Amino acid sequence: HVQLVESGGGSVQSGGSLTLTCSSSVNIDNFGCMGWFRQAPGKEREFIASQFTGAGTKYYGDSVNGRFTIHLDHGKNKISLQMDNLQSEDTAMYYCAYDPHCLSSWYDWGQGTQVTVS
Repeated sequence: HVQLVESGGGSVQSGGSLTLTCSSSVNIDNFGCMGWFRQAPGKEREFIASQFTGAGTKYYGDSVNGRFTIHLDHGKNKISLQMDNLQSEDTAMYYCAYDPHCLSSWYDWGQGTQVTVS
């Protein structure tokens, strides 16, 4: 299993920005996909973004497309999520996840980091 640790969450005013980082315990370059998800209280988990750890293909959920950017730091075992123009509806616990086969079967999850927008 891959251990994942998120960081960078916090509180921000509406319209502000935050960058989340997810660190992997192993080298994941060119092997599998990394993704970001979020879950707000009382709501289902929502897909935010994902990226193959090799080529640059990126995917985004409709609710964040154009505002959030996923970025893989090759060789550093880290993936970030740049979040701009944050709105109150972005308030949630954010999780990173790893899928070794890029089949939307997310096997490994971090513990989450809280983002609060007021």
